[in-house]
Amino acid sequence: MRPHQWIKNFFVFAPLVFTGKFLDAHAVLDTVVTFFLFSLTSSCVYIINDLNDIEADRAHPSKSKKRPLAAGWITPNQAKWQLVLVIAVLVVGLSFNSELIGVLLLYLVINILYTFHLKYLPVIDIFCIASGFVLRVYAGAADLDVPVSGWMFITTLCLALFLASIKRKQELIYGKKGSRKVLDYYTTELVDKYAQMSATAALLFYSLFVLTENHALVYSIPFVIYGIFRYWYIVDADGAGESPTDVLLTDIHLIATISCWIGVNIWVLWA
Repeated sequence: MRPHQWIKNFFVFAPLVFTGKFLDAHAVLDTVVTFFLFSLTSSCVYIINDLNDIEADRAHPSKSKKRPLAAGWITPNQAKWQLVLVIAVLVVGLSFNSELIGVLLLYLVINILYTFHLKYLPVIDIFCIASGFVLRVYAGAADLDVPVSGWMFITTLCLALFLASIKRKQELIYGKKGSRKVLDYYTTELVDKYAQMSATAALLFYSLFVLTENHALVYSIPFVIYGIFRYWYIVDADGAGESPTDVLLTDIHLIATISCWIGVNIWVLWA
């Protein structure tokens, strides 16, 4: 189920913060429920993906030790029963949050198509990964029934494209082409250009977003710049980046930067 990957689902809280509804207890509770429903949905995708990629994961130097099926911690039959259980809990949860059915179904469809076909198509594979983050933001807005700025969506997309491009770059650099067929279509120079363009666009669109929504939010921009710089430094110096989640969970500088960014935004919007 990869619970450590659930950190990605914190994107559902973006609409809660930027619409100022974080002072509404009911809105906070609704967003927390959305977080867990999205986490269950993403876990379904992870289980399906691991079942499909079990042989490839066993040949991978790190996935063979970290993925439960590839490492032999659980059997395929146990994984299938786990999938059934997660789906059952998800269906019960959605019966109380019907407004999320559409976006979660779309997320499932895109990721199932990605697992079986789209991950073999260059460029499309990167956009499929990025679409998941955009849908997380949309889910957070749909549950609260609030409009979300187009700047927020395009900023999220660009940031996700940056992370996905860096992931592909690291896979290429560290000689893991055999584990991913789509890597045969990429070069490190190409994905590095993707990453540079996406990072620049994310910063530009975020700046336009905060200046449009609330000029005082401009104080959060330096944290975004530092966060991008720090992440790229870790990628270049330590060879990290193949798993963005691992970087975010282990680097104290990024954790502090994100915490400060959240604090500044809440302080400004509260005021």
